[in-house]
Amino acid sequence: MTPGHCLVIPKRHVRDIFELDDDDAAHVMQACRSVANIVRDRLEPLGINLVNNNGAAADQSQFHFHIHLIPRYGRDRLLHPWERSYGNPDQIRSIAEILRGEREIPRSE
Repeated sequence: MTPGHCLVIPKRHVRDIFELDDDDAAHVMQACRSVANIVRDRLEPLGINLVNNNGAAADQSQFHFHIHLIPRYGRDRLLHPWERSYGNPDQIRSIAEILRGEREIPRSE
């Protein structure tokens, strides 16, 4: 991706974030922080992206959980995986209510 692109991979095999237990998740994030600090201090990127894909529809191609640490140097030709836009406030509010468990997802019959 860019110079210094690293992967953080748990020792115990899990397919994706949904199989990752709390202890392994904590260790992975601590490792991400440690590696990010090393990359920042030694390579001096302008920023770092942490990227993780879960499921084929999310572009996961290796079915072993891992997190990419991608140093960003400006004008590095990497694209955002999404187009930035403002969401519909009513839809955002509705999704927040579903996520908080205040209402169910509307189902078509």
